[in-house]
Amino acid sequence: MSGLDTRDIGHRVVVRHRTKGGLTDVIGVLEDRREDHLVVRHANSSRHRIALTAITAAKPIPEMPLRPVDVEQLFLIAALGRPAAETSYLGEWLLRASGGWTSRGNSLLPTGNPGMSIPEALNRAEAWYVERGLPPQAHIRLGSPAATDLQEFGWIDAHPGRSDVLVMHTTLDHVNGLPPYEVQLAERPDQSWYGVAFDGPVPAPAPVVLEGAPKAVFASIAVDGHLVAVGRGSMTGHWLGVDTVRVAPAYRGRGLAGAVVQALARWAGPQGGRRTYLEVLESNLPAVTAYRRLGYVEAYRYRYLVSPSQ
Repeated sequence: MSGLDTRDIGHRVVVRHRTKGGLTDVIGVLEDRREDHLVVRHANSSRHRIALTAITAAKPIPEMPLRPVDVEQLFLIAALGRPAAETSYLGEWLLRASGGWTSRGNSLLPTGNPGMSIPEALNRAEAWYVERGLPPQAHIRLGSPAATDLQEFGWIDAHPGRSDVLVMHTTLDHVNGLPPYEVQLAERPDQSWYGVAFDGPVPAPAPVVLEGAPKAVFASIAVDGHLVAVGRGSMTGHWLGVDTVRVAPAYRGRGLAGAVVQALARWAGPQGGRRTYLEVLESNLPAVTAYRRLGYVEAYRYRYLVSPSQ
């Protein structure tokens, strides 16, 4: 018996069924419903094919609410998911440099205790960046004590005309559905992957940064023999970080970015993943809308501040 039909596909369900060891329950998202079986997708991305004749009870259940996220922890996790080419610590503050490529890879992460007074820590951080020919800038979470501290000492918005960056999160079972495209996953990106990820020449530090995480994977989708969409996933604890999602302009609006995210989420489940985050400019409305449809919600926002000496 089954109290589920095709209208329940995509919703969370519980299915009690008989196995050789007795009755057992499976909780997950109903992925398929056929005449003789159904398929339930677990949060760890495993798929359970259950014969209708083995089912003793089945019903839809409410979506699992997103647990509150520890934003300070996620702020650090996001930094570890894409480590800079060069890093150093000032107490618990993280100094990052990547040859000038990306603000994130070349900025101070002032989280935790620097082990000294704030003015002294800022002076040391500025000297560290000046030694590397980089402008001293800080990556700050809006509304955080660190943001207030730096602004009190004269640090100002590095990009006043740019929108906030949203860090969005959700659980894997919201986004680990079967992608509507075939997605290839590789431990290392090739030149074709980089060709879609970047317009023009690939910045020299980019491969060092993107391939530097301890556990990362690179997704790609080909249409008519041409690579048209890419993305990167990295694991930090039980968190999947998704970044470098890019679709060739002529192929946008076809759900390719969502398919990349789904494939990365399915990879993360067996790696111990339970939650996922990504970053997107608030002004990028198509991307923000697409990610919200997948189940992502805002965790926090960040900006960059620059030293008043610059």
